[in-house]
Amino acid sequence: MSKSTKNKIAILGSGNIGMSLARGLVKSNYCEAGQITLTRRNVQRIAELTAKGYHITDQNLKAVGEASVVILAVLPQQLDQLLDQIKEVVRPDHLIISVVSGVSCLDIREKLGNNVPVVRAMPNTAIAIGQSMTCFASDHASPQQLEIVTDMFETVGAVMKINEELMTSATALCACGVAFFLRAIRAASQGGVEIGFHADEALKMAVQTAKGAADLLLQMQSHPEHEIDKVTSPKGCTIAGLNEMEHNGFSSSLIKGIKLSAAKAGGLYVKE
Repeated sequence: MSKSTKNKIAILGSGNIGMSLARGLVKSNYCEAGQITLTRRNVQRIAELTAKGYHITDQNLKAVGEASVVILAVLPQQLDQLLDQIKEVVRPDHLIISVVSGVSCLDIREKLGNNVPVVRAMPNTAIAIGQSMTCFASDHASPQQLEIVTDMFETVGAVMKINEELMTSATALCACGVAFFLRAIRAASQGGVEIGFHADEALKMAVQTAKGAADLLLQMQSHPEHEIDKVTSPKGCTIAGLNEMEHNGFSSSLIKGIKLSAAKAGGLYVKE
């Protein structure tokens, strides 16, 4: 690694996840904007970031050659073309971080070279506000490289290292899971309208209630059932509502949805 490339980051495919990570790294003082290069085929969509100090380009080869850390943030169907494009400039001292759904570390190393360290990470869209749940795994990276990944993603939320065979499961639970919990909040707000609140009132009440429930578990380090027991009394209205939801498959449908999303996530990437 040359002095000119040390501590420089290239994010290839600067969509929502890539852009949010870049902003999080700078906001947390992990690095300066000038240390990050963002690539996109249509650079006009991110041109305004130039004024904030980021380097913007549509030249992936140049971006990779000038970086020490390369983050792959393209769609699964775009990945093979990208890897074929950049493999000539990828070095053994590069750290490759992939946030591409359904793609193993081995899949990437087979394209770039087996001696290239690859870490697979899966953040979710709450990365945009620094509240992502990011899981990561690797079959080849060193403890020091894994520490780099941990430090990077802790700037935009919570981080957990898992076994790589569980990464598609993490995609379903954490990445797809954002949509599942949002749908539950939407349903709760619709219920609020039915019982007399205006739509904007019901949504605000449902959102804050959901946030409070999540914070209870995070801050109290308690189990959901323990907190549920605190609000369910004999012959009370809470247990009546919960049981009605369960009779209609509330928990079962959520579990089935997560299982189906995990199966789907495992098939998003097809090797060329």
